[in-house]
Amino acid sequence: MAEFHNATNCQVTESSLNSTLFTNPQPTPVNVFVLEVSSSPLPLHPSIIEKTFDLPRPVNDSEVLIFQSEIGTTIAGFVLFYPTYCSFFGKPGFRIQDLFVRESYRSLGFGELLMKAVANEAVNLGYVKVEWSVVDWNVGATKFYERIGACVLEDWKTFELTNDALFSCGKLH
Repeated sequence: MAEFHNATNCQVTESSLNSTLFTNPQPTPVNVFVLEVSSSPLPLHPSIIEKTFDLPRPVNDSEVLIFQSEIGTTIAGFVLFYPTYCSFFGKPGFRIQDLFVRESYRSLGFGELLMKAVANEAVNLGYVKVEWSVVDWNVGATKFYERIGACVLEDWKTFELTNDALFSCGKLH
């Protein structure tokens, strides 16, 4: 399969397949990092990673009350991702399903913070990559991803089965 896809840097072995597919405990099926902002320090909690920012401009958030949490923080964005498997390398990776930063909080470094959090999680787990798709009309996102070092896989297309096609394809008899 690696040859078919011209994956010349394939590093998979029988041993790596066995250890990563059949004996390694798998992480949670779906992960989400929620970006919450606050003008004051957050209460200590093991699931909270606190980072202090000096913002280059004031945030004018007309929807602050809609996105306010129980602890008084404001949800500014999130990234939803899940584990995948890269058969070319014989190791897992992450696929980002959604990365979203609310408009009031864009261009402040929060998208990069979320991407770095996912990349850091992948590195800490020994994963080989993080991948995602972006719609072709989203030029701003494309430029952002290229700026942080991501490369566009021009020779790949994304396919999906939904609705009637999913049910039709899913029939086994």
